Amino acid sequence: MSAPVVLAAPAEDEALLDRLERETFEYFLIQVNPANGLIADKTRHNWPASIAATGLALAAYPVGVERGFMTRDAAAKITLTTLRFFRDSVQGTASDATGYKGFYYHFLDMKTGRRASKCELSTVDSAFLLAGALTAAAYFDSDCREEHQIRMLADQLFRRADWRWAQHGKATVTHGYKPRRGFLKYRWEGYDEALLLYVLGLGSPTYPLPDESYAAWLSTYAWKKIYEYEFVYAGPLFVHQLSHIWIDFRGIQDAYMRERSLDYFENSRRATLIQREYAIRNPREFAFYSKDCWGVTASDGPGPATLKVDGVERQFFDYLARGAPHGPDDGTIAPGAVVASLPFAPEIVLPTIRYFVDSVHLQQPQAYGFKATFNPTYPITSENEYGWVSPWNFGLTQGPIVLMIENQRTGLVWRLMRRCPYIVEGLRRAGFRGGWL
Repeated sequence: MSAPVVLAAPAEDEALLDRLERETFEYFLIQVNPANGLIADKTRHNWPASIAATGLALAAYPVGVERGFMTRDAAAKITLTTLRFFRDSVQGTASDATGYKGFYYHFLDMKTGRRASKCELSTVDSAFLLAGALTAAAYFDSDCREEHQIRMLADQLFRRADWRWAQHGKATVTHGYKPRRGFLKYRWEGYDEALLLYVLGLGSPTYPLPDESYAAWLSTYAWKKIYEYEFVYAGPLFVHQLSHIWIDFRGIQDAYMRERSLDYFENSRRATLIQREYAIRNPREFAFYSKDCWGVTASDGPGPATLKVDGVERQFFDYLARGAPHGPDDGTIAPGAVVASLPFAPEIVLPTIRYFVDSVHLQQPQAYGFKATFNPTYPITSENEYGWVSPWNFGLTQGPIVLMIENQRTGLVWRLMRRCPYIVEGLRRAGFRGGWL
């Protein structure tokens, strides 16, 4: 296994990270309903809340306290409000419930907290929500009444999730469930962001996943060699980042990684290096792709549209899981995806962050750090020479920026979750050994 790259950031880089972390964190202070703690999925008017964004907020509040972005009392108050809302939320099979079997619908009405947009009960987004709750439980450790309640409620919510029900009779876990229609046909198979989901499910003290569930998931991995790198393949960068927000995978290995003398942290580093190399090679000849302009992931985009650009017919997408090098890709770059890889490859991420700030000017005109995406290939008249820029910010993008910057700088969330007994138990049941375990 390669040792993680640790660089002492010069003062100007520290100042840049300070500013980016602070401005990005503002999303969770403003795009929140203080009455229930729900976080808006994106900044579009009257848009619903996202349970994943809410979980990321719960994990980010401790960062906000440590960085002086909010007081401990304020963070404890909004955390307690959020956890109480989910404890008291309607659980059942009704089409407008908030959740069922301890899981929650992907999108919730910002005001009522009920299911929105006929969305699915999402197992993986529920995992991010529960991971955020467990982060809060690990951080708020004082003997005062409010912080004791945070710990109690987070534990209660985690114990309520019925992971066995979510298997729906097979080894792997389903993507989710819809009222009247039942379970979705898709399952968490193939390397993806569900690594955290399986660890949490295995660590449950009430409805734990069986050992064969994780083994079944491992059996669906795709091992590939791309450019000069061998790794467990997934095209979008977010797959290689989201579980790492909470779990420090440096030096710990499951059976699959032991056979390959690798760990998931190094795997994510290789995925990050491949993304940059893809942009340098730029086989599809998208505008501005380079060593300092890269980052392809699940993101907003300028489409849907099929347009001829400089004589080449190109298909552009709206929100889509873009991937590199095998696509899909339409020239849309997501700065947040680069920032969330900071712990894996700071030597290439920091120069790209500087490029986005100094050359693309994505940080200056708005309140929440970087805009979600831009696409200089898309033919549009824009005030920005870099072409189409997303008008929105997304909670699912904001959270990883804040949390992975902080993990690189202090390891805060990683240290907190090393103390979480459910994470530790889940890792051990999954076969992880070595390192800090």
